Amino acid sequence: MDLSPAHAALAARYPGESGVRQPVHTVYGGAHLFRADSARRLGDRALAALAKHAPTAAPFGRALGLGAKLARTVYARVREKLAREPVEDFRIDFEDGYGNRPDVEEDATARAAAREVAHGMAQGALPPFCGIRIKPLSRDLQDRAVRTLELFLGALVERTRGALPPHFVVTLPKVVVPEQVAALVEVFADLEPKLGLAAGTLRLEVMVETPQALLGADGRCPLPAIVAAAGGRCVAAHFGVYDFTASLSITAAHQRMRHPACDLARQIIQIALAGTGVWLSDGATTVLPVGDRQTVHRAWRLHFDDVRHSLANAYYQGWDLHPAQLATRYAALYSFFLEGLEAASLRLKAFVEKAGQATLVGDVFDDAATGQGLLTFFLRGLNCGAITESEARATGLTLDELRARSFLRILEARRGNAAPRPRG
Repeated sequence: MDLSPAHAALAARYPGESGVRQPVHTVYGGAHLFRADSARRLGDRALAALAKHAPTAAPFGRALGLGAKLARTVYARVREKLAREPVEDFRIDFEDGYGNRPDVEEDATARAAAREVAHGMAQGALPPFCGIRIKPLSRDLQDRAVRTLELFLGALVERTRGALPPHFVVTLPKVVVPEQVAALVEVFADLEPKLGLAAGTLRLEVMVETPQALLGADGRCPLPAIVAAAGGRCVAAHFGVYDFTASLSITAAHQRMRHPACDLARQIIQIALAGTGVWLSDGATTVLPVGDRQTVHRAWRLHFDDVRHSLANAYYQGWDLHPAQLATRYAALYSFFLEGLEAASLRLKAFVEKAGQATLVGDVFDDAATGQGLLTFFLRGLNCGAITESEARATGLTLDELRARSFLRILEARRGNAAPRPRG
């Protein structure tokens, strides 16, 4: 794919973390509730919800509409994931999940949350990805947002002697204009030397929650400029479903993940940020799985269907708000990849064996672009635990080849000559 000059500039600024998996979700929790062992406690509560409302694969499969064989595989892998690594990404929330509190209280919470993060780092209890969400940089809240960030980071590096958790990120909500991102980057640049951090250490992600972030008054999409304003520090863009739908005057009864307005917004975000290396994340299902078994099963099915809808639209990450949603997050992921595993394996194996020449498997015609899509399918499935290494090797590729992340490089190595010329 040839990038426009604007997108090429973005890709150069942020080449992406090609060796780093993208987390499949972000769990948001109020900063006042965060503890060093929050991830493990969430996993235990998710396992307890399974034991209570779906003690075997059969009721779990019926609740989600899975066939018996697939349900058994999914159920076993979900339980294993919840026991091993229940949370992939956690965001300590000082915005909606925390609310507006007296300054003295938020000051204390920022320091306390930092202590818990430091404790979790020492214990090895934190999830692979974590960070904090500050308040928006609006006229009324920007001072509070910056103060919370300064207090949190200062208390954290004091306790860890200058270390941050791996893949630590600061989430900036309700971004409307590039200047808000540029302002946060200025704060980062000021804080890094004060805290003894190397330049460029602090990273951010933006939340796309307003129509103005998708379409400016001049008729252009501001998202490329918003990401560019981060100067290479922007890791991800998260879509905020409910603020976005509310800003369009959609009534509460119809604010949902699969509203057509949300699909349009997702597509605009994808097009605007294609080729930049910026990860995309979808929003949350706010109907929570609490109550009796029938109520929990209905909420599980809604969350499962929402996640599957996101996956079908190439949003491989989303928000989770309740521990019982972890079970259906992984169930949706695993069923999505397992249902397509056999066909994708045959197609990728046949395509590689033909060394990139066009091939026909069944009634599906493949080309080089599809080859990369098939490779991405296996990489995503491996990273989230849906596909095992032995299942991935059924493609005829080695794990090293799969992790090379480039279909054309695989063909180059196998053919021993230049890669085939990509289509227009």
